[in-house]
Amino acid sequence: MAHIGYVGLGGLGSQIAAYLMEKGHRVTGHNRTRARAEPLIAQGMQWADSPRAVCQAADFTIVQVSDSAALRAVADGPDGLLAGLGPGKVLLDMGTNSPEGSRLLAGQVRATGARMVDAPVSGTGSTMRQGRMSVMVGGEPEDFERVKPILLDIGPKVTHVGGNGVAMSMKVAINLSLAVQFLAFSEAVLLAEKSGIPREMAVEVLLNSVIASPCLQYRGPSVLRDPDPNLFWNVRMMQKDMVLAMEMGRALDVPLPTTSATQEYLVAARGMGMAEQDCSVMFKVLAQMAGVKA
Repeated sequence: MAHIGYVGLGGLGSQIAAYLMEKGHRVTGHNRTRARAEPLIAQGMQWADSPRAVCQAADFTIVQVSDSAALRAVADGPDGLLAGLGPGKVLLDMGTNSPEGSRLLAGQVRATGARMVDAPVSGTGSTMRQGRMSVMVGGEPEDFERVKPILLDIGPKVTHVGGNGVAMSMKVAINLSLAVQFLAFSEAVLLAEKSGIPREMAVEVLLNSVIASPCLQYRGPSVLRDPDPNLFWNVRMMQKDMVLAMEMGRALDVPLPTTSATQEYLVAARGMGMAEQDCSVMFKVLAQMAGVKA
């Protein structure tokens, strides 16, 4: 079993950290707000006062923070991740961040003598406990082999997709599709509803049809009720991922028409004061435009 560090104990991070402890790993963690970590401390997690202290204590450190700016905030400075790394240590970036930013950090990590992989996950706490979470990994093959046993304790499908930053590109590609699918699903529900079909019936039929992807199976019902707290993904965070996708599209000359359209509904949701609500409020925005009570 490994000694694993964890920096960023938010909704999903805290669940993964707890799961790793259940698998027998020793975990030392840090979060900007210690109160969020208290349940994990009660379960046996060791607390560290800074990201630097986490890296100094652990052989493998997972960082899972909200965006590229937050990643730099925990990486830099005298108490940052980089200050605690050294030969033999490995940093795993599990957030959804800029591919270029992840590559830049990987170079800085190598300068300390340590190694880094980007290893974002696809799934939720629920899918992890159901044994359906997947992990994509970017980094050198030998670094991938070192971290693979740990990642297999998080999800059964662990795929090495290329060098540093490439897994971040893959995660952004997945996330844009999640948002686009949900907006298209919302359109279908509203079209059926305004045709005279009860919303509940429309959702049931759609989720038992050929369009029912795993994503829609667990997120589609949120047009009928509040989403499962384990699925919570606010408009602000979803919009961050869509902006990353569009920046990549411009840089790589890839047209992203449905991504751009979906982004406009996220902008509308923010304008309507819904920035901190779950991204499923895109349905409410569309419903209001259609003259339907959401």
